[in-house]
Amino acid sequence: MAVDILLEIGTEELPAHAVPKLYRALRDKAAARLEELGLSHGTIHAMGTPRRLTLFVDDVAERQPDKTMERRGPAIAMAFDADGNPTRAVMGFAKGAGTTPEKLIRRDGYVYAEIHTAGKETKELLTTLFPELITTLPLPNAMRWRDLDFKFLRPIRWIVALCGREVVPFEVAQVESGRTSRGHRVLSNGEGEAFDPAGQPFDIREPKSYMEQCEEMKVIACPVRRQKMIREEINRVAAYCVDANGKPGKAQIEAGLLEEVTFLVEWPTALFGRIDEKYMALPREAIVTPMRDHQRYFPVVAEDGWLLPYFITVRSGGDRSIDVVSHGNERVLRARLADAEFFFKEDREKKLEDYVEKLKTLNFQKGLGTMYDKSLRLEKLAAAVAQVWEAGEKEKAAACRAAKLAKADLVTAMVVEFTELEGTIGRSYALLDGEDTAVAEAIDEHYRPRQAGGQLPETAVGAIVSIADKIDTIVGTFSLGLIPTGSEDPFALRRQALGLVQTIVANKKRLKLNPLVKEAAALYGLDGEKTAAVEKSFADFIRLRLEKVLADNGTRYDIAAAAIDTDDCTATVLRAAALTDAINRRPEEIAKLAEALGRVANLSAKAGDAGVPDRDLYEVQEEENLHDTYEAVSTGVAVALMNSSYKRAIEELAPLAPAIADYLDAVMVMTEDAAVRGNRLALLSAITGLARRVADWGQLVL
Repeated sequence: MAVDILLEIGTEELPAHAVPKLYRALRDKAAARLEELGLSHGTIHAMGTPRRLTLFVDDVAERQPDKTMERRGPAIAMAFDADGNPTRAVMGFAKGAGTTPEKLIRRDGYVYAEIHTAGKETKELLTTLFPELITTLPLPNAMRWRDLDFKFLRPIRWIVALCGREVVPFEVAQVESGRTSRGHRVLSNGEGEAFDPAGQPFDIREPKSYMEQCEEMKVIACPVRRQKMIREEINRVAAYCVDANGKPGKAQIEAGLLEEVTFLVEWPTALFGRIDEKYMALPREAIVTPMRDHQRYFPVVAEDGWLLPYFITVRSGGDRSIDVVSHGNERVLRARLADAEFFFKEDREKKLEDYVEKLKTLNFQKGLGTMYDKSLRLEKLAAAVAQVWEAGEKEKAAACRAAKLAKADLVTAMVVEFTELEGTIGRSYALLDGEDTAVAEAIDEHYRPRQAGGQLPETAVGAIVSIADKIDTIVGTFSLGLIPTGSEDPFALRRQALGLVQTIVANKKRLKLNPLVKEAAALYGLDGEKTAAVEKSFADFIRLRLEKVLADNGTRYDIAAAAIDTDDCTATVLRAAALTDAINRRPEEIAKLAEALGRVANLSAKAGDAGVPDRDLYEVQEEENLHDTYEAVSTGVAVALMNSSYKRAIEELAPLAPAIADYLDAVMVMTEDAAVRGNRLALLSAITGLARRVADWGQLVL
């Protein structure tokens, strides 16, 4: 027999961003503990709304299976005397195992006791499991209430705990479990009934009826269904937002905002409001940001993408007095946009370039000067990046200009008030000043990606300034010894380094990082010792980011280790792809090549400064053959690498495998003759140097 189980944790309103993490953690913990308890089960469902976290598991076994295990006791010789009578040792063992000496099993020179443990009923286990799940949830910012010695994200107001139709009794934070839940704070009260600000109480009959009963009380418990309803509601309302030609608008539904709104409401109803026409003259970002980031409104655009004077929002409730709600939202947004209009007019009294000097009043980081100092460094470093990028003169000039202006908007009134607009306002102001479009776009793009998985720079100039900015920040911060450890990363250096790698790879540029790191260190005025330390830390940091990029691409760990070149991110990705392809198509051949090159690398590690191999010192034909093969292969590999064709380079290396095998069978590399030994090591060292231009073959596990 199987039974469904249900746990609902009813709370005061939870932060929207925390709800998905909490119910997923609830699901994962439940899955792990049910497995540990040996309870078979069906699908585990976890859900969340602003006021409840829910766990529903179907087809859970009604009880644990009985267990039989063996416990080993003393040796037979110690368990029984010469006459076969049990000793005190075995009698004590038998008693502890709940049996008698006569029932013990004799095997392998020892006695064993069979111990039978009866499985417990699921309901009994849940009296411990459910409170454990509640009290061990990972809470980012827990709080206390009343005089309880207990913490949770928000105060717990009710707990529903059911095993089938039966209540699972327990208590957490002086709240006793039961079957009574709460409906929507307003809608569940109905017409003409006594209003309950916590929502009308209702009893859950059984776990299977939970979703249906919640919906009857105006709560959409499933976040997937709630999000679908929100999207449908927004699109429905957008049809009423028409442009000048009477055509319906289209809501811009950004995924992050949609998810946040999903966990702000329990019963979604969309509504639209109007934006005063006078505010439509503001830069688009100055309208959209207060609307989206501060008020959680969705912008509406015309078919051509032009912003329309409407917004759409979602309330947790029905459509009663919806016009009043709409006017209230319009009034709130009007105040925000009035502020934006004031700041915009104040800012536009000067050009964006005029704000560069004011950056002297804004610190970059303690010990690293001001944002003005950073702008000066950024301008020079952008020129260096443009050089290795092989950018044209026009792109290089645009990158330097964008680097100079990149941080200027940080001291504008608009960005001081709306910090989310950094870069985007700079772009708008640059365009209004008549700056080149490439310069304006780069001012915005150089902050990308703004979050993990975010959009990368789309233009070459934006990518150049973005790379320069990230290298400057990482090098400067590392020079202070502020290298992220564990989960601590207050300056978001991991995100910046990952964005740096992704930007280079996305543009398929063979951009060498080491010279740029040296240049950045020089711009900070670091001495040789400090520069060397920063270079090492930077390379180690980039290695970890490259490992992540390759892992996300599905690259095997050993192939990633063989492919990584911290100086050349694009080469790393190309090498990994070529190795993966070669191993998949020719596994035996690549295994022999990797083994041969690995042996050569191990031997050549003892070479030191080996110099150039001298043919006159060769003693056997196999040495000549290997040297000839090496020279022939070198040309093909060089041409392949010149064209960034690592697939071809691997094919060119293939003839080395049999030549190396013959060579190592024929000669003793570490011979007593120092001259011969050094010459042999010189040849092997040359081969290793060539092979490592393609991969670190010793890292492969084949």
